[in-house]
Amino acid sequence: MGLPLATELPAVAFDPTQSTPDTPEDPIGERVASNLLRLRAKRNLSLDGLARLCGVSRTMLAQIESGRSVPSIKVLCKIAQGLKVSVAAFLDDRAFEGVAVLPARDSKRLVSGDGAFVSRALFPFDVSRQVEFYELRLKGLATEHSTGHAPGTQENLVVAQGVLEISVNDERFLLGTGDSILFYADQPHSYRNPADSEAVAYLVTTYAERLD
Repeated sequence: MGLPLATELPAVAFDPTQSTPDTPEDPIGERVASNLLRLRAKRNLSLDGLARLCGVSRTMLAQIESGRSVPSIKVLCKIAQGLKVSVAAFLDDRAFEGVAVLPARDSKRLVSGDGAFVSRALFPFDVSRQVEFYELRLKGLATEHSTGHAPGTQENLVVAQGVLEISVNDERFLLGTGDSILFYADQPHSYRNPADSEAVAYLVTTYAERLD
């Protein structure tokens, strides 16, 4: 008995421009594309104008900006130099170009109910971050308590003026002007000013995970 003949399947035309349903998106390429478009438009530059500034061809710039091509680090560095921004400006998911001036009058402040404690943010709230920087002011003989932050959070504090007593899980540390302390802030802690004059400190908070 002979073997059955193989059934010939109908030919299917292949369209190279048609993505398959399970083709993964490229979030990095999309981010680079949108940031390149934003930065170029902000400077009122045409693709030809940018090409002259950075030495990357207009065709390549168009492909990057449309998301059809992801540039190499070398190419991205050339574009960054032409636009006078950091390479990181193309990878950030917010409009941050590497330099941000924060006028004191616009700083975000947190004030305790009695007004004895003032925390002033020294960083922009509208960018993704894993580290925060604060100026702390505590009136004489006042205390500020914290129940603790997210797991893995660290605080690095330096006293710029006066005296502060830092308590971490009931263990106390007395800091004078210029002294600093680093501790895990995912546990109960407090700041107390044992003097009758205002204390000023600067605090860097580092989270285990990036914040949006």
